[in-house]
Amino acid sequence: MDNEAETGSAGAVDREGHSRSSESNSSPLQTRAAFIKNWDWQSVVRINRGACERGRAQHGFNTETGAACEAEWEETRREVVTLQQTFDFLKKCHRQAPFLFFNGNTFASIGRELSFALFSDLPPVRKREVASAIAHYIAGVLGLGEMIEIVNSLSQAADIKVGDRVKTYRGSLRGVVVRLLPDGRVVWRPDGRRAELTALPESLLPDSSK
Repeated sequence: MDNEAETGSAGAVDREGHSRSSESNSSPLQTRAAFIKNWDWQSVVRINRGACERGRAQHGFNTETGAACEAEWEETRREVVTLQQTFDFLKKCHRQAPFLFFNGNTFASIGRELSFALFSDLPPVRKREVASAIAHYIAGVLGLGEMIEIVNSLSQAADIKVGDRVKTYRGSLRGVVVRLLPDGRVVWRPDGRRAELTALPESLLPDSSK
């Protein structure tokens, strides 16, 4: 019964103790906390109601799954789990479809808001890409492996040198760094092209495909 729309933002999130450690070499997705404890079920309902209003759809509950999903949500939201398990749970709630419409939008919104808080120290362009990957995973349009790769790659500090192979976030362009400009920007040449491109270092990822 879903009628999915563009993912919006959710409510406020408790950031205490949830910040990504820049000194840790482990994946930020393995950080543990009660990430969704600040969202009680009524806050989830409000997010869905807002999505329905914006999408001109009827707000309501799925009589077959709504009550069960609510009970599981309230039981689970205070548990200390990894960030990846939290996103898996949000995806599970989406698939249970407790609302008539915009289930993916609702739970992806919570995931997106979490990512904005937890990855707040990333450059804006990387933070947006991380949030997008997480929201698309919860909504079911991005695989787990792809989401993990994007989050882990974008969480790494940009340390680019001349001669490094790099790629764009989506991998549509791959090439070699030819020089670094005094202002910190990177000049690189995509494979098969003569023209050089200039980019911010945080907008490129290491390319290990060759």
